Amino acid sequence: MAKLTADQLYSATDPAAIPFDSTADAAPLTGLVGQERALEAIEFAIGMRRDGYNLFVLGPAGTGKHTLIQHLLTTQAAADPVPPDWAYVHNFENPSQPRALRLPPGRAAPLAAAMRRLVQELRATLPAAFESDDYRQRREVVDEQFKQRQERAFVDLSERAQKEDVALVRTPNGLALAPARDGEVMAPDVFKALPQPDQDRLKAAIERFQEELQAIVRRLPDWEREHRELVRQLNRDVTRFAVAHLIEEMRKGFLDLTAVQAFLDAVERDIMDHAEDFLPKPQQGPEAMMGVLAGGAGGEPASGRRYQVNVFVDQTGATGAPVVYEDHPTHPTLVGRIEHQARFGALVTDFNLMKPGALHAANGGYLVLDAYRVLANGFAWESLKRALAARRVKLESLEAMLSMTSTVLLEPEPIPLDIKVVLIGPPQLYYMLAANDPDFGKLFKVGADFDDRMARDGGNTGLYARLIAASAVRAGIRPVDRTGMARLIDHSARMTGDSERLSLRVRILEDLMQEADWQAGRAGSPTVDAAAVQRAIDAQRRRDDRLYSRALEEMRRGTYLVETTGTAVGQINGLAVQSIGGFSFGLPSRITARVRLGNGEVRDIERESELGGSLHTKGVLILTGFLGSRFGLNRRLALAATLVFEQSYGGVDGDSASSTELYALLSALSEIPLKQSIAVTGSVDQRGRVQPIGGVNEKVEGFFDVCAARGLTGEQGVMIPSTNVKNLMVRPDVARAVAEGRFHVWSVATVDEGIEILTGVPAGEADAGGNWPPGTVNHAVARRLARFADRAEAARPPARGPGSVGREHRHGRRDG
Repeated sequence: MAKLTADQLYSATDPAAIPFDSTADAAPLTGLVGQERALEAIEFAIGMRRDGYNLFVLGPAGTGKHTLIQHLLTTQAAADPVPPDWAYVHNFENPSQPRALRLPPGRAAPLAAAMRRLVQELRATLPAAFESDDYRQRREVVDEQFKQRQERAFVDLSERAQKEDVALVRTPNGLALAPARDGEVMAPDVFKALPQPDQDRLKAAIERFQEELQAIVRRLPDWEREHRELVRQLNRDVTRFAVAHLIEEMRKGFLDLTAVQAFLDAVERDIMDHAEDFLPKPQQGPEAMMGVLAGGAGGEPASGRRYQVNVFVDQTGATGAPVVYEDHPTHPTLVGRIEHQARFGALVTDFNLMKPGALHAANGGYLVLDAYRVLANGFAWESLKRALAARRVKLESLEAMLSMTSTVLLEPEPIPLDIKVVLIGPPQLYYMLAANDPDFGKLFKVGADFDDRMARDGGNTGLYARLIAASAVRAGIRPVDRTGMARLIDHSARMTGDSERLSLRVRILEDLMQEADWQAGRAGSPTVDAAAVQRAIDAQRRRDDRLYSRALEEMRRGTYLVETTGTAVGQINGLAVQSIGGFSFGLPSRITARVRLGNGEVRDIERESELGGSLHTKGVLILTGFLGSRFGLNRRLALAATLVFEQSYGGVDGDSASSTELYALLSALSEIPLKQSIAVTGSVDQRGRVQPIGGVNEKVEGFFDVCAARGLTGEQGVMIPSTNVKNLMVRPDVARAVAEGRFHVWSVATVDEGIEILTGVPAGEADAGGNWPPGTVNHAVARRLARFADRAEAARPPARGPGSVGREHRHGRRDG
């Protein structure tokens, strides 16, 4: 056992060991320090161009994962080739399945602009062409030919009929044949007055010409069809003449692109077939409204929109591969979406209303996502996995994906996917996915594990000072001098809870530096010194310690019964750490033990009342093993003991108080009082060795604050495991109190060492026969347990002989 010095409680950095006067003089530091393992994994994942070698970056928050990933990906992307442009165009064969065009970088936007100009030209050129005198004359010729053809047929029939006294007349129901005389239709009574032979002759003529009339009428649709075909051909000729040079001009800009030439061929054919779409439509009734609906969103004619080019990926001006960070990963923001517009009570859409997602934008490059946010949108996670597994991105609405709609939807042609996805998240999420998602291991084969600490040695001190300098430049604060850097390094060690390690949670350190810069500015200092850093640390604590201060006040007032002076049997001060938000603090708790005659059971009142956790229960059970192995080898333990955290109204877990409970139990058995001026922490094993615990700094400070509030006597202190000495980085005021002898910290390796400090009585060491020397704690415990055993033996019923057993058996009784 040892009483620790102030230097052991606070390992201060020597400002003279920092190789520059202030952060303004430091050499630039690129990247992060202490992350060599993660850096190797990232570089491997970036360079590995195989399926499934996507990257999951895991580590605690604030370690600079996003910064490093962004830097490395941007550097690599600058050397990668620029990926192609992608655009969607109308599918003239199947409009519900828009086609994807792959174009060289920077060529999609010019194509879209050229198509917009073409449509504008068509809206001006085609109406002018169809309003020209030449077109009117040619159309009149076609119409006149059709009219003359009809007229000739009926005139010929009429002339031949007249020669046989039959007239071709028009009625409200159409053409009809009737008997005539001198070119005039006979009245019915005149026809009936004719001789019968004349009537029969006229009836036969009418029937014959009626058959010819019907034959002519049956041929009318064919003539009309031929007429329409002639008009259509005329329109195509006029359209071709009007647009041929426009299309040809467009072709010249894309002669090297076969896909674009094929698209322009389809556009030209469709314009020939639908030139009338560009002509004025005078109707304003339901037909006009239906035409707008057919044209799609925006109220434009169908032809005007279907010739557009929907640019999905535009690499104009790009100098490398894209690096995209999507901060809101959902199904639509990843794979894209299809929008609709309401037109006259109907929802309409077309390929122009398709919008790209992050997978489209990052195609050919890198996509960075926060794992938590992806998983928070379940459909986003499934959509991402589907795209990576299929190596293509399919623009599909959630309704279609879940088969929740019966309407006709667009089914765009999928785009091939060549991408590297980087997920960033905490370690527990990475391990959960690896254990429970069978697709995760196939798609994310590389994990980059960021560390949250690095060794604190001479070489790393200078390197860490350069890290502070880089953070100061990035944060835009005033220079940090040697003392300020030394204090920041000390606080970094405190953050890790280890004097031999430095924290790599850069974001938290930068926040503290900015707050220290504010403190320096408030004090009128041109630099950030140790005093400014300490004021910032104190201010952080002050903002968060309201509940802690209230608890200390209640202990000072005696509401919480914690003794800091005097002695007591079976009573000791234990230490526990509580966390509220990001603030952790230690508080002492009064632990008591009571013993009596029993069957060797140590009862945990916390467990019996269902307030104790499994780890705390384990620690109490270890006490039974310790007592049995030390004092119960020759005689059975005949005690019954109870242990409890007094004034504890919440749950208790962890085994860090197991040594404390053992001290209370040994005091209760030996009837030797314990010093109430000493608080204890540490777990214990069955051999009595004191084991390390967490939160040692907060525990030391917690008891110090209680003692300071009541007045330091110079006798108070804390006893910790010797294995926790390396973790000590207490507050400067605690270290000063230790240096001045007003407070103490002891380190112990075994329970025997600890009980000597707490009682002032030697623990004692057993001889070869297992006997403890008189005047020691262990001797007193063994003697008390022996008395319990003697009383237990005396209370045991006398043994019964064979006869009595037989008699009891005959009376129906049995021994248990």
